[in-house]
Amino acid sequence: MKNSRLYWGWQVVTGAFLILGIGYGARYCLGVFVKPMSLEQGWPVAVISIAASIMIFFYGVGGIFSGRLLDHFAPKWIITLGVILFGSGFILAPLLAAPWQLYIVYGILCGLGSSCMGAVVCGATISKWFVRKRGKAIGIASIGIGVGTMLLAPLAGYIVRIYSWKTGFVLLGIIIIAIGVTAAQVFMGRTRPEDYGLLPDDDIRSNDDGDLPEEAAAPLNFSALSILRDSRFWVLTFCYSMAVMVWASISVHQVAYALDQGIDGVAAAAAVGLIGITSIGGRYFFGVFSDRTGDAKYLASLGFGVMALAMLVLLLTRSASSFYFYAVLFGFGYGSMAPLMPFLMADRFGRHTLGGAYGLMVFFTAGMGGSLGPVLAGYIYDRLGSYVYAWQINILALILVALFILKLKPRDSNERS
Repeated sequence: MKNSRLYWGWQVVTGAFLILGIGYGARYCLGVFVKPMSLEQGWPVAVISIAASIMIFFYGVGGIFSGRLLDHFAPKWIITLGVILFGSGFILAPLLAAPWQLYIVYGILCGLGSSCMGAVVCGATISKWFVRKRGKAIGIASIGIGVGTMLLAPLAGYIVRIYSWKTGFVLLGIIIIAIGVTAAQVFMGRTRPEDYGLLPDDDIRSNDDGDLPEEAAAPLNFSALSILRDSRFWVLTFCYSMAVMVWASISVHQVAYALDQGIDGVAAAAAVGLIGITSIGGRYFFGVFSDRTGDAKYLASLGFGVMALAMLVLLLTRSASSFYFYAVLFGFGYGSMAPLMPFLMADRFGRHTLGGAYGLMVFFTAGMGGSLGPVLAGYIYDRLGSYVYAWQINILALILVALFILKLKPRDSNERS
């Protein structure tokens, strides 16, 4: 008879939900601060955008180390360290008087902190507790990103409008530390089910010979070199590098673009929250169906295609209503990324090595693609006074990866998850 206790894996999902929510929700708020910071500090938009690029680069660099540590240690200490670093960067941001200080505090400090509490750590931890329900579990946890964006972006916009951008940074920092440390310590204290006499999904049983099913068997010992030599790794890395580049440029510059179109600042910030709302549906849809489809690469292609359509709407946006329509489309398509990135990595390289493998992937996708997005869009804006060419680049990139992801080879029959 099955034990009625709650499987610990779902508590891990709960912790990841909260941590991803406050981490990514706070990161997506930067766009709310760009214009006020630029006006008060006298810094060009591109200068502030460099800070975002540095933060994403160090998020990628840190992902290598946090992913490797996760293969050996309980996630709660890695996440707690990251939360403290990330939140402290927000609290210190209002004290900065020069761009180089912003680059150190927001770029490096927040970047390294976010790498210890982001998709690498949370996604890899969840994948170690689930096999058959992996997509659903990751999808539910990643909904936290949408909820965090939905709540924190409008809150930040309101605080900036009523008080100041400095007050907004400090309050976000306090929220990050309070929620993040609590969630890490309460929910993320265990490593993998086998260490506690459990099995993935809590319902996988041994076969007639007494052996574990193939999906839950002992890990394959992928080395970093073997992963880097695998063409599947580079297909995934290229596609998600382009997608993350688009996301990064959007998250930093979409509010500024809306203001240039004459859209009210609070309404623009609310649209960012709308992206969070619609991404919830996208995360659940793509997460659940990744467990039910023959190969999740087709879902990834669909997600990229919807993002490309949303970028076309943004390019044509001239009113708040069309900006909201863009937000609905982009949120749903973008919602595919958080569940499918770790799902496809676990499916191709195995859940036991996902920390290291996913960390390598995030180094390239975030460290290169993500760091390029904000500064490229900011440079184009400062040079041409418009985001039009930046959005056109985004559209072409998304169409390209929607087609290229279909070249991803399946897992070999002798490889296990």
